[in-house]
Amino acid sequence: MKSLALKLLGALLFLTAVAMWLSRAPDWPVEALVARWAPPPSDFIDVKGQLVHLRDVGPRDDPEPLVLIHGTSASLHTWEGWAKALSAQHRVISFDLPGFGLTGPSASEDYRGDTYARFVLDLMDQLKVQRFAVAGNSLGGEVAWRTALMAPQRVTRLILVDAAGPDFKSDSVPIGFLVARVPVLNRIFDWVLPRPMVVASLRSVYGDPSRVSDALVERYYQLALREGNRRALVQRLQQSRRGQDAERIRELKLPTLILWGGRDMLVPPSVGRQFKQDISGSELMVFDDLGHVPHEEDPARTVAPVQAFLRR
Repeated sequence: MKSLALKLLGALLFLTAVAMWLSRAPDWPVEALVARWAPPPSDFIDVKGQLVHLRDVGPRDDPEPLVLIHGTSASLHTWEGWAKALSAQHRVISFDLPGFGLTGPSASEDYRGDTYARFVLDLMDQLKVQRFAVAGNSLGGEVAWRTALMAPQRVTRLILVDAAGPDFKSDSVPIGFLVARVPVLNRIFDWVLPRPMVVASLRSVYGDPSRVSDALVERYYQLALREGNRRALVQRLQQSRRGQDAERIRELKLPTLILWGGRDMLVPPSVGRQFKQDISGSELMVFDDLGHVPHEEDPARTVAPVQAFLRR
């Protein structure tokens, strides 16, 4: 019996080793990704030594551009639908946060919320943008409200899309995030990235998993392989603290639109309701059939209230 158990264990270890070998995925240099993921209007700009991938579209005479901030493991591409719809009337600025997309890791290895907020203000300084509206999804939502608190004289409007902030309990967490949080095990991210894990992670944050296309998976997969991004994800998740500074959200005193996916299993709709309660005069709209990234899952439907909000 003991001999059989040892054989089964040996077979399991062998199959695991084979699976990991087949899933091996070394880092890609950013130069290998630029041609595909940074065509015009993409550009790169130096912000205090960090080379940042960004897109700056729409009328340059817009006195209050809209800044779009993506979430964990995403990139500026998540906003393509919104940017296309909004750029006829508004200047729209999107970018890859340090640690993600083509911007890649930060030399400081500091991925805390306030550090990201200061980065946003540094980027706006570099672009000579004094006043702006800001929208953010998930982590980007947290960065957005922190930026508004840090520079209330500069941020004119706030749009929160399934944003992090108040403490919450997830009903479902992408498997990639779970692995990244486990010490020792997360070291496999340095050289392994199973494509099925990317698929499963994306499907878990969509309200309708059938909307997760092969092209979408390929984008997230390749940008995750950008040199240094996987280690940065592990560091970001180690540094994050749910609910940190949530009491400060009540200090926000600016027009705020809150959009939420009713099927968000990562940051549940109850968090959206908490934001509405904490931010005086804010508006909340829930899309019952969408998930954690409603702006990406259905950009046409979710951008409509944004257009109305910006007109007011």
